[in-house]
Amino acid sequence: MKPFERADDGAVTAGIERDEALLLQNLASQLTALLREGDGMDPAVVRLIPDAYPDDPAASAEFRRFTAGGLIERKLANADTLILTLSDSIETGVLRLDPQQAGAWLRSLTDIRLTLASRLGIESDDQAPSEDAILQNLYDWLGFLQNSLVEAVDATAPDAAAADG
Repeated sequence: MKPFERADDGAVTAGIERDEALLLQNLASQLTALLREGDGMDPAVVRLIPDAYPDDPAASAEFRRFTAGGLIERKLANADTLILTLSDSIETGVLRLDPQQAGAWLRSLTDIRLTLASRLGIESDDQAPSEDAILQNLYDWLGFLQNSLVEAVDATAPDAAAADG
């Protein structure tokens, strides 16, 4: 995948291969399945919907009761945006995201990376790479995509030019 770039109209674009698009769609689909079916004991689900009050289980349970459903729905909507925008780009090889779609992508990439980090046992950025080379490479590639998108979005921010000048 080519890095994201700023377009003149505020969108961001990137070149994407068909296999990359299908892989990202698959990862987003797995995320939606995890969010719909995952139990609160799965470390990935815990990481995606963390306790608000780690030292107070009762308060955390109460907070989760009122917020988890909405949080999960937003995460599902972000993943759906990723899946749909990739569908549009599979044949053209060009991924184009408006600012709202780019935000959904950033949030969904974060959720996918958090899930992989949970599976790999990654707790911090300075941690040694996992022995699972395939998942580690996937995690690193997603980090590249996320960083590229952040840089492109920052370049399109309305105040970016004013802040630089």
